Amino acid sequence: MKKIFPFLLMVFIISVSNAQIADSLKTSIRSDSLKILNSPDSIKVQKVNDTVRVDTLKKVDLIYIKRSLLDSLLSPFYKINIDTINKDTISNRIIFTPRYRRIINSMNQDTSYVPIPKTIDHIAVFRTHGIDTIGLINPIELVSIKRKKKVIDPTWWKNKNSIGLDINEVAFVNWNAGGSNSISGLLKIFFSTTYEKAYTLWKSEISARYGLNEQQDQGLIKTDDELKMSSTYGYRKDTISNWYYTAKFNFNTQFTDGFKYPDTDKPISRFFAPAYLYLGVGSQYNLKAKNLTIYLSPVTLKSTFVFDETLSNEGAFGVEKGKRSRNELGTLIQGNWDVELFKNVAMTNALSLYTDYINNFGNIDIDWVLKFQFKINDFLEASFRTHLIYDDDIKFETGVDNNGETFMYGARVQLKQQIGIGVLYKF
Repeated sequence: MKKIFPFLLMVFIISVSNAQIADSLKTSIRSDSLKILNSPDSIKVQKVNDTVRVDTLKKVDLIYIKRSLLDSLLSPFYKINIDTINKDTISNRIIFTPRYRRIINSMNQDTSYVPIPKTIDHIAVFRTHGIDTIGLINPIELVSIKRKKKVIDPTWWKNKNSIGLDINEVAFVNWNAGGSNSISGLLKIFFSTTYEKAYTLWKSEISARYGLNEQQDQGLIKTDDELKMSSTYGYRKDTISNWYYTAKFNFNTQFTDGFKYPDTDKPISRFFAPAYLYLGVGSQYNLKAKNLTIYLSPVTLKSTFVFDETLSNEGAFGVEKGKRSRNELGTLIQGNWDVELFKNVAMTNALSLYTDYINNFGNIDIDWVLKFQFKINDFLEASFRTHLIYDDDIKFETGVDNNGETFMYGARVQLKQQIGIGVLYKF
């Protein structure tokens, strides 16, 4: 009896203790630490105004919860639920994971808690992803490129060439005022090449003009006939100066016979009758920005050739009768100015003045060409051209005065004017 009584007393004390602990879990507590003898399947903890309330649903194994962890988790003004996640089937223990992870700062030993994601449904563990492949017909390959050093010299040569044809036509059908049908054409050819490098300037030109006119009952009449060639070579001492020491060559003649219409039996001019050659040295001022050139030559040889025997025997173009040429030494001044007056309107002004030292010095031979070009488009162009010549060596035919004496008309001003429209091809 003495041995049984202590055993019964112990059982009674344990049962009373369990009942008191179970009741205490349903009440409010305040202590530094909390010992839970019977742990529920789910623990719901609330802390409001430093009061902790723990509701018990089922009895489970004893779990020790520190007051410091609860104080951190159960912050004022927040409601926190700690739910169980899994149950260990082997040990039959409820395993739960806090919803916050504790982090301790190694510097100041402060404790902070980071929320742990509730679920990880956003991660598709068993989902596989594939990438479509693209087939390349011509795959890109790594190639090596060997670089070559190439020096391109500037272009010292410049060409300016053109070929044009002007056509004019007049037709009459029962025209009361009268008139004769006519058609005319003018062929124009111009070639120019210029070499300019540092101290050297070399420019050569060839121009040709030939025109015909056919009138009713009169046949073909020559309206223009000209062949000119020139070459100028200049050298300057520095690249700043616009003055060049220059040597110049000019040559002029015609292609076919010329007549004093309507007489077509006796030609008054022929090929190389006359022909003019200028050869001299001097100085040329070249203002490239204004397309202006002025040539001054104190020493220029002028040669006049008449290779036709009939004209030579007549002493035409200033040669002595029976001779084929005449030479003069004098001064030559030439100027050329190309300028665009307005849009698609250009002017060319070329003037040549020559006087002989020996024969009648001061009597000046003039050759002046003034031309206006009106551009219509890239291929059509209209032009207006005047050509004035005065040469003291060109005498007009003799005449008979009222007393029956013959005389020479002498030199006169020669003027030719042309207006045309046609096709012009530049290259």
